[in-house]
Amino acid sequence: MTTYLTRDGVEITPVIFGTSCLGNLYRVLPYETKLELARAWFRTAAKPTIDSAGKYGAGLALESIGRAIRDLAISPDGITVSVKLGWRRKPLTTPEPTFEPGVWAGLEYDAEQDISYHGIMRCYDEAVELLGGACGIDLVSVHDPDEFLAGGGTVEDILGAYHALFELKKAGRVRGVGIGAKDWHVIRGLYRSIPFDWVMFACAPTILRHPHELREFMHMLEADRVGIIDSALFNGGFLTGGSMLDYRKADPDRDAALFEKRADYLAVCKEFSVDPAAAAVEYGFRQPGVVAVSLNTSDPARISVNASYAQHQAPAEFWAELIRRKVIDDEN
Repeated sequence: MTTYLTRDGVEITPVIFGTSCLGNLYRVLPYETKLELARAWFRTAAKPTIDSAGKYGAGLALESIGRAIRDLAISPDGITVSVKLGWRRKPLTTPEPTFEPGVWAGLEYDAEQDISYHGIMRCYDEAVELLGGACGIDLVSVHDPDEFLAGGGTVEDILGAYHALFELKKAGRVRGVGIGAKDWHVIRGLYRSIPFDWVMFACAPTILRHPHELREFMHMLEADRVGIIDSALFNGGFLTGGSMLDYRKADPDRDAALFEKRADYLAVCKEFSVDPAAAAVEYGFRQPGVVAVSLNTSDPARISVNASYAQHQAPAEFWAELIRRKVIDDEN
């Protein structure tokens, strides 16, 4: 099953497979497991779509993807690859990488941010090199421009970076240019100046967070035929019972309202015998303009389960009860 992401017809799978674990996110993942993850992609789709980044493991994820595709003897056009650009390798001169301490394990390189017209071109060239010719890069974006701006980066550098990416598209080296960010307000602000082909929302809309203002923006994107990818539907795992909430540790005091909403959500799921993870993904597809969701796992056995969520349908009574309990609002 495929769906169209962009107005000019880029096809992707409804469930996109994230690859941060291939960069040794939090722990060293043996290459044998990485290979099994890749093998599972191709068991679930004739042409799977994956999402990666130069930042993941300072390029290790991209290297692992290229190696796995070669080892599986997959044709270069047998996979759709999206790469978030904005970070490049640099020598590792400290006991652990400095770019995200405590996040990546067993790395041989550090990474540095490089967002500008020339910087994004350097990032693209490095990504192509790390993939080693095993596949091309179909979709590109600037990695977390919201964090770049919060760290003192300039809008001018972001605009320069996107000028470079649209040049790559015009030259036929990529097929679509998009944006992904944790703060959807930044996406909306940049959309006034940049004609994105697609966007990825990393923290909302989810069961727990779905502001009306965001949905209005999504309706605008839908009318403009800009494909939307909904990511982080589980709010970092918190929604389904985890301790991490949108890239930080959940705090029972600060996040009391979200703890209460989660409890109500899980109670309704139990009442209707609905898988909380499956319903969270279905919720993503219920949002305006959403054509795909992005899911991440380091367990090869979960790949087929995640892919199956694209067909999940909870009973109408389930959604009505969530509305009645004010877990979601009635426009969802």
